[in-house]
Amino acid sequence: MVLLALALPGCAEGQRAGASNTITDVPGVQVGHETRSGDGWQTGTTVVLVPQGATAAVDVQGGAPGTRETDLLEPGGLVTQAHAIVLSGGSAYGLATADGVMRWLEERGHGFPVGEGVVPIVPAAILFDLGRGGDFAKRPDAEFGYRAADAATDGPVAMGRVGAGTGARVGLGSASTTLPGGWTIGAVVGANPAGSPIDPTTCLPYGLFLEVDDEFGLTPPEQCPSAGEGGGASGAARETFNTTIAVLATDAPLDQTQARRMAQVANSGLARSIRPVHNLQDGDAVFAIATSAPDALSTADLQTIYAAAADVLGRAIVHAVLAEGSYCDRYPGVCRER
Repeated sequence: MVLLALALPGCAEGQRAGASNTITDVPGVQVGHETRSGDGWQTGTTVVLVPQGATAAVDVQGGAPGTRETDLLEPGGLVTQAHAIVLSGGSAYGLATADGVMRWLEERGHGFPVGEGVVPIVPAAILFDLGRGGDFAKRPDAEFGYRAADAATDGPVAMGRVGAGTGARVGLGSASTTLPGGWTIGAVVGANPAGSPIDPTTCLPYGLFLEVDDEFGLTPPEQCPSAGEGGGASGAARETFNTTIAVLATDAPLDQTQARRMAQVANSGLARSIRPVHNLQDGDAVFAIATSAPDALSTADLQTIYAAAADVLGRAIVHAVLAEGSYCDRYPGVCRER
């Protein structure tokens, strides 16, 4: 029933964007980027930091994922919280960025207590951007993760060609929503899909219908010159390996099973913003974190939270398209109100 509801227009009714309309509107969440471009580089890393720990879960639906510590996030295990989530370029090499985030957290005493020390829990996912800056060997390492963690703040999240979106086909986007009950949900996404976020029949983002508070500022074109085309934000699919990776955060009091369901519903909801999605060559993965201690929630509350999470992730995809720049360069009339 939830997924059927997500297919209907008007799902964002009753929602409003948070103060910055980015994931850091969720209390306790910080985000940092490390970006490298030029001289053969076109890649980066984004860290979602929750040093005191947050209930964490994940849903992976792509056919070619690159992930770390996802088994640990299965409900029913010893560890239920993460201290950071890493999104990075670099394909499987980029998973090394989590080592740097672990080092940053350990230096500050944040992690799962073990004996006389701590073990920071830092799940990660990567997207494929190898060689996009010209040099296949220039990819993120542990220092990228350390610097991204060190740069993390609770201010508005930079979007476009930054962090994990630097070498992505589309880029990095974020959005947030505040529900009538007072909870906040935010998303950050590195969008590198094999499918397209743009409807070739209208030249508009598929996720436009999710807009709240006139956040996109787009005007339908009189004509759509790209009708019949497929592919990414500015053309047909070019690469074999792709991926959309994201983190959802909320201050709603979810337990780990509920957080996983939020990730599952939102990951399925990507089908409204990217078509096709979850392909064999995609590594699509969505993490979910909840910063409040678990508490009793009604079924109606949970369904509202899950639907809003899918909406906010879809809106973050549109923000990635707009922040990257090439879409508005190609369709300036569409973006004239921005």
